[in-house]
Amino acid sequence: MSKTTRRTFIGAMALSGATLAAARAAGPAVLDVATVRKETDVACVYHCDFGDPARFSQMLTNINNHLSVYEFDPMRIKIVIVAHGAGLKFFLDDLGGTVWENQKPDEELFKRFIGLTKFEVEAYLCRITFTRQNIDPARARKDKFIKLVPSGVATVAELQGKGFAYLKVG
Repeated sequence: MSKTTRRTFIGAMALSGATLAAARAAGPAVLDVATVRKETDVACVYHCDFGDPARFSQMLTNINNHLSVYEFDPMRIKIVIVAHGAGLKFFLDDLGGTVWENQKPDEELFKRFIGLTKFEVEAYLCRITFTRQNIDPARARKDKFIKLVPSGVATVAELQGKGFAYLKVG
């Protein structure tokens, strides 16, 4: 058994901190969708491929109402948003250099989304959209409840195949 010294401990902490910082700079965590399981009686995927802020606001309202029926209990319901296409813009740090650069992000909408994450709502962002729109995934917000998936539409289909209900606002 090796002896841990103060020097090796501090070195390991520095290395892990640097690794964590590099991961955060690289963008959201990558989710292996194959590992996602339907672990609650009710699970739902909200499909967000639209960029209309009023529609996004309505989706957030619907999610809140959906959670309220289950008393906001994440042991009873799991909700995820899968965003691709124009829906990606709601999860970016800023819109500069994107096809949406002339639009102003609505921070209140994102704050509402963050409020829903207290009940384990997550957002899965499409890597294909990042690639096709020439957007660096590091431009996505770095919150732990935002994850990167290979394809938005494939993720929607895979979650449906695992028993997640499908909802789309609009």
